[in-house]
Amino acid sequence: MTFTLARVVSTLIDYYQLLIIAYVLMSWFRPSGVFYDIYRILGSICEPWLGIFRRIVPPLGMMDISPIVAILALRLLGNGLVTLLARLG
Repeated sequence: MTFTLARVVSTLIDYYQLLIIAYVLMSWFRPSGVFYDIYRILGSICEPWLGIFRRIVPPLGMMDISPIVAILALRLLGNGLVTLLARLG
């Protein structure tokens, strides 16, 4: 199995997407103890990306759809970057 730069980038984007999903799911509950620590760590990792979209996308009533837009943008950006890297090498 060869690890090209495109495959590494694709894998990192997949993992980051999972981190965002875990962060959003944890935000629906009140984590405590070690789960709160995990939630804070996920927040420090995910909020820089999510914050961009929270400033742009208004909430729909009480529902924040910015994580959905952020994941879609991440996928589009990632697919474009992976395609570019695959063509280059």
